This record gives sequence, C-alpha cells and structure tokens, in this order.
Amino acid sequence: MYSEKVLEYFQHPRNVGEIPNATAVVEMTNPVCGDLMKLWAVIENGRILDVKFKTQGCVPAVACGSWLTEAIHGKPLAEITGITAEQIDKGLGLPSASRHASVLAADALHRLLERSR
Repeated sequence: MYSEKVLEYFQHPRNVGEIPNATAVVEMTNPVCGDLMKLWAVIENGRILDVKFKTQGCVPAVACGSWLTEAIHGKPLAEITGITAEQIDKGLGLPSASRHASVLAADALHRLLERSR
C-alpha cells in the first residue's frame, strides 16, 4: 500500500489552488493513465515566491503535487532545476507502481522552469 508520508500529503495537501496573477502556468497530462497536474507560480528575481497546484488523478499524483510545491516554494530557480522524479519518489516513499505520478510532477516542474526563462 502507500507509505504514511504519501497518505499525509494526499489527505492534507499543501498549496492547493490557483494563483490568479501567476507569472507562469503549466499543465501536464500523463497519456497512459490520464492524470492531470496544473501548476501556478509567481516568479520574481529568479525565485519562486508562491506556487499552487491542482491535480486530477490518483492518490500518488496528488501527493506528488503537494510534495513538489512544498519543496520549491520560496526557492531560487537554480536550486530547483535538478529536482527529479527519483527525488520525489524517495521524498514520499512511493511504491514502484506509482512512479508515473512522480514523473508527472517532475515534468510539470521542468515545463514551469522552461516557461519562466
């Protein structure tokens, strides 16, 4: 089943919602399972000042979005460019069958970083 950490981030997700005046907004879909993640961020002077997410998907997809936003909030872009699906996996203790969720979150982050340049 899922680790306590995955369940905590799913049952009490951090940074859920939208940012009306976001400087970057991205949407990613996993074509295999249909999970969808959308990220909103306010980026100024090379730093994530605020970030929110919404996810339509499985328990791990919601947990990954929550973990990701918590990990990048307030951080300089240079510090978060190296975040990988593997780091998200380890950060949450995801089962291998849920790897698609961490890939979705990492892909959304990388697209967000591309849009912020």
